[in-house]
Formats: sequence, C-alpha cells, structure tokens
Amino acid sequence: MSTTLLPEQRAGDAHKQTKSSQSKRYGFFPGCVAKESCKELFNSAMLLADRLGIELVELTAASCCGASVVNDTNRDVARVLNARTYAQAEALGLDDVITICSTCTGHMRAANKELLESDVHMTQANAILGKFGARYNGTVTVRHLLWLLIDDIGLDRLREMVVRPLNGLKVAPFYGCHIIRPESVNGWESSRRPHSLEDIIAAIGGEPIDYAGKTRCCGFHIQLEKEGVATSMVGQNMRMAKDRGAQAVLTPCPLCHLALDGYQADSAARWGRTDLPTFHLPQLVAFALGVPPEKLGLNKHLIDPRTVMVAQELIA
Repeated sequence: MSTTLLPEQRAGDAHKQTKSSQSKRYGFFPGCVAKESCKELFNSAMLLADRLGIELVELTAASCCGASVVNDTNRDVARVLNARTYAQAEALGLDDVITICSTCTGHMRAANKELLESDVHMTQANAILGKFGARYNGTVTVRHLLWLLIDDIGLDRLREMVVRPLNGLKVAPFYGCHIIRPESVNGWESSRRPHSLEDIIAAIGGEPIDYAGKTRCCGFHIQLEKEGVATSMVGQNMRMAKDRGAQAVLTPCPLCHLALDGYQADSAARWGRTDLPTFHLPQLVAFALGVPPEKLGLNKHLIDPRTVMVAQELIA
C-alpha cells in the first residue's frame, strides 16, 4: 500500500537529505533595502538557503555598497567601502560574497573590478583599511543569488527539489538594469538575450513569459526627480507583460520590486490596470521548494500575490 505525502512532508524529507551533507558557506551581503523596505526578501533568502542546504554568513559589519549617492559623489570612498566588505569576507575564510539586490551586484562588482585591475586603487584602499587593522587581498568574487542557483545548485537539482510546482503559473521575468549591464562588469549572461530567470521559472513549474520590457529600466532611480516618468515606465513594462498573458512577475532586485509593486496603480490611468503581483526571486523559489507560504511575507506586497496563487490552486 502506497502512502501519498503532503508537499510539506516531501519537502521535509528532501530537506533532511540536503542537510545531511556539509553546508557550503557563502559571505552574504543583503544590502540596505532587504533589511528595511523589503524585509520579506531577506527572510525568504535565509529560508531558501536553509532548504538548499547552504549557509549564508551575513557580513553584519558591512556598510552600504555606495549605490548611486556615494558613487556619484566620491568614487574612491565607495570603492574603499566595498573593499572593506570584501576584507570581512576574507577574514572569515569566504571567497564568495552573495547579494540579493541587482543594484548591489552591479556596484560591488564594478568596485571589485577596479580594485583587481589597478594596483593604485588596491594600494589606496588597503592604506585606508590598514588604519583599522584590515586588508583586502583580492580573493573575493561578488555574485547574485540568481547565479548561485544556476551555477552551484544547478537547474537539474533544483527541479528535483521542487515539492510544490507552480502548476504552469505564467510568470514574466523582470531583469532590470544592474544585474545584466554593463556586460564588461556583469557579463555572466547576455544583456540582450538573458534567460536565467526564464530557466528558473521553468524549473519550478511555471511558464516563463517573454516580452520586450523584461530588460528595461524599472524607473526606480528617477522616482525623486521624475516620478511621472518612473510611473509611466512601470506601466508600460507591466502592460507588455500583461498583454502576453503574464499572471505575475519575478525580479531579482528589491528596487525593481518596489517600483513595480508600488507604481502599477498610479500608471493605470495611462496604461490600464495590470495588477500583476511581483515576487522576489527567493520568495517564489522557496515556495516551490516547500517553505510554507505564510513564512514568506507575501502579505507585505501592495499587490497581493496570494490572490493569483489561490486562483492557480497553489494555496488554499
């Protein structure tokens, strides 16, 4: 007589098998937004890491990556701030710094590239770090969680770990800017034809939706200067996704999430109502891997994703 296991039971068994092997440790740089405006992103990332059997060692003494404001004001200061973060990872014996923010990824990789390619920049950074008993030796690689999922876990393994498939939920990927551009810094995949998010969506049982807006800017960085333009950018991108049949959106960037989740209502006058819930990358993957939905902060979204999840019979 066979016994049918509930998703949570299957997830528990898979989780025990994964945890039985020694966890790989990664330095973890959550960034500012995931610790404040999008706390559900931070929590989901930690829950996903536990399911995957990896350890994200948060670099709690790290400071902001310097995105936009510091970089625009003083590039040298921003570079040293990032060198300080890398030095912390090295001191813990970690050679990877994992981010969950596309903007952090772009700025941190650019800073690391400058440090590794210029003796002048590296010497300058270490002269300052040395005053505080620290040093960066150039052994750290900055990667996004998205890249870790594909390169380290692998799509085949991810498929095997799915216990709550998405039942063909039509999901529009939204890459935004900083995780794919410029290719000289973030050349992990093509900026014109990326497919990593589509691969993840398919691996966890969803149907990826292709549309022109997936690699466009979300408008976040011009909100304070040109809010109307930012709103229109969100509306246009979401209209394109909706017209192709999307039921939801998946993004690897909390800044994109804030823009897409926050401005769809304001853009309706020009672009029509779209009401597409926007998932954080680790939220949707963690859900598929068996993390209970009530732990993923889905109630924190302005456009409640639980509505479409109920309609798709993913949750009751």
